[in-house]
Amino acid sequence: MSPETPITRRGFFHRAGRLAAGAVAFPYVVPSSALGRAGTVAPSERIAMGSVAVGGRGGALLNGWLGLKDAQVVAVCDVQQHRREGAYNRVNQRYGDTGCAAYVDFRALCARDDIDAVTVASTDHWHVLLALEALRAGKDVYMEKPLGVSVEQGRALRQAVQRYGAVFQFGTQERSAWSTRLACQIVRNGWIGKLKKVTVASRYSRVSENYPPQPVPPTLDYDLWLGPAPWAAYCPQRVSNQGGWFHISDYALGFIAGCGIHTVDMAMWGAGTDHTGPVEIEGIGEFPPDGLCDCATGWDVTLRFANGLPMRFTDGKRNPLGVRFEGSEGWVFVKEKHLGGTVTAEPKSLLQKKPGPSDEVLPASGNHGQNFLDCIKTRKRTVAPVETAVKSDQICQLSDIAMRLGRKLKWDPAAEVFPGDDEANRMLRRAMREPWRL
Repeated sequence: MSPETPITRRGFFHRAGRLAAGAVAFPYVVPSSALGRAGTVAPSERIAMGSVAVGGRGGALLNGWLGLKDAQVVAVCDVQQHRREGAYNRVNQRYGDTGCAAYVDFRALCARDDIDAVTVASTDHWHVLLALEALRAGKDVYMEKPLGVSVEQGRALRQAVQRYGAVFQFGTQERSAWSTRLACQIVRNGWIGKLKKVTVASRYSRVSENYPPQPVPPTLDYDLWLGPAPWAAYCPQRVSNQGGWFHISDYALGFIAGCGIHTVDMAMWGAGTDHTGPVEIEGIGEFPPDGLCDCATGWDVTLRFANGLPMRFTDGKRNPLGVRFEGSEGWVFVKEKHLGGTVTAEPKSLLQKKPGPSDEVLPASGNHGQNFLDCIKTRKRTVAPVETAVKSDQICQLSDIAMRLGRKLKWDPAAEVFPGDDEANRMLRRAMREPWRL
C-alpha cells in the first residue's frame, strides 16, 4: 500500500479482521502486541499519535514514541519524501502491520478525528503554525524547541493552548533530567544563600559560504517547506538540518534560541523567574558578514530582573556551556543532559542534601515523552507547560533583539512589550508570506 494513502487505526483493524476471516486462503498473522498481549497495551487504549516533521530531531522523537507502550503512532508527515517514507516504514516495522498513514501536508494529518496528540518537530519558523493547526483540531501537542521566531508567535501559542484546554509539552527535555532538577532545587530552596548572579552559556551558530540556486528536487514540496518564510531560491544547504536552516534568520534565530533555550530554561527554573521576565536587557552580538547563514555567532547579553538579579547569557566561547548559579553562601554549576548532565557545587555537601518538610520539591519526570502521555491521561500540567515555555523562550528573543538594536532596552514582563519603544516593539512580530497567518 502506498505510504501516502490515508489509513486510520480503525480502518487497519477492520481490514485485519477481514483478512483474519479469510485466513484459510490467505494466512495473516496479527502480532500479540497488536492485541494488547505480552504486557503491552491494546491499541484502543493507547494514545494515538501523529508526528509532523520526522527528520533529525523529529525522527528521534518518533523513535521515542515507538518505544513507549501506551503510545501508538498512526500517522507521519513530512514534505521530504525520503524522510516521510522512512518514518512510515519504521512505524509499520515496529508494529508489524501497515496501519500507519503518511502525509505531505500537515493539515490532512491534523484533520483526522482519531488522532489524540501531535508532535511538532519542524523547522522553527513552522513550529507555532503547525501547533496552532493541531490545537484548533482538538489535539494535545508536544512541540520541539524553540517556540517560534517571534514573541508574538509564542503569545499566540499560549493563548491557544489555554483556550482549548490542551495538554502541551515543550521540548526542553532538561526539565526531565535529574541533574537539572537537583541543581534547580538546591537554588530555589536557598541552600546557596541569596541568589546573586546567574550565568548561562550555549552553543552558537556558524558561518557559511553562499551557494548557487539549484532545481528543486521532485521529492520535496519546497513551497510548503518555505511556508510563511520569504521566498528564496532553493539550494540543498538551505533545507538541510545539518547546519543550514538552523542558522538562517528566515527560519530560526540560530543557536541562541535553538540550543540556548535549554540552558536559559534551566536558569529560569532554578532562579524561580520562569513565570516572569527581565525588566532590562543589554548586550552585544556578532553576525556573519556574508553567506547563507546570518544568525549570531557570538553574544554577551545581560538581563536584569525586577528583584535586581542579573542573568548573563553568552555563547560558549565566553563561558563554559551550562548554567552557573552564584549565591551568598555557595554556587552550583549544571550542564545539559546531552553534555553529560553533571552537577558540581560548593560546598559539595549540597549535592547530598535532601529537601525538608518545608522545602520546595520540583516536579519529577524521568522521561519527557512519558510525562506528556501521562498528562494526556490525567489532564494535568506537564513538566514543561506553555506558560514557562513562553517566558524562557522570550529570553532568547529579547537577547537577539537587544544585540541587533545595539542599545539597552526596557521590558515590561507582564504586558510583554517594550514600553514606549516603537522600534523595538516592531521586532516582536514577524511578517508571514501569504496565505499563512497566525
